[in-house]
Amino acid sequence: MMVLHGPDFNSILSVVRAVGWFAVGVLIGALHFLTLRHNARMFASDRSLPKALALQILRLTITVTALAIIAIQFAALPLLITAAGILMARTIVVGVGDRP
Repeated sequence: MMVLHGPDFNSILSVVRAVGWFAVGVLIGALHFLTLRHNARMFASDRSLPKALALQILRLTITVTALAIIAIQFAALPLLITAAGILMARTIVVGVGDRP
């Protein structure tokens, strides 16, 4: 008699972790690319150049720091999954654009 078993707990846990890292990436990417949009408007309108530069530095620092922490603390696979989430956020933010 053959006994069928459901998926093991470790497989399910791995998928949940991957989804979590992807969500982290989407959040980091959304923050990064939404502030990029705002930053580009600041540069284009010639409003307060020092504020625009400060926002640019802050935006890049947050993104690089988050990715560095993930790489150092959690290794390559979470970093790659997070990067995929960032790319998804880019697609969403750029795709939405300035639609009314």
